[in-house]
Amino acid sequence: MSKYRTTSLSHVINEEKKLYYNALENNNKSLEITDWILYFVETIIKAQDYTLRNIEFLINKTKFYDKFKNILNARQEKVVKRIFEEGVEGFKGGLSAKNYITITKTSKATATRDLQELVEMQAFIKTGELKGTRYSINLENFSQ
Repeated sequence: MSKYRTTSLSHVINEEKKLYYNALENNNKSLEITDWILYFVETIIKAQDYTLRNIEFLINKTKFYDKFKNILNARQEKVVKRIFEEGVEGFKGGLSAKNYITITKTSKATATRDLQELVEMQAFIKTGELKGTRYSINLENFSQ
């Protein structure tokens, strides 16, 4: 099944199962459904927000590939693909040089050079220093 959904009500409910079951349980105590309706409306709004973020992410991902598809080397493409597989949230805490080496099975020197190139071409954003250095895909240029 695809990681990207056009509707995400089930995703939001699944992410907050405890709230869902609490809302069901509280509603089963009487015929009053106002609290259930309030819960469900809030959940629908969260699902719409999640869907919009996914759509924006997919559009920006496409624009990213359009801009960089002929520029990235095979190792860089592999890492970009791996980060995009994480979806809207990306890599938790960002990509480290160690992650890059693990994904590409390359040397530290090559990883450092590749990451520096990605930053210079503005494909990645670098944050932190030394062992705390992290990289993330730069989708800011593509946001509307």
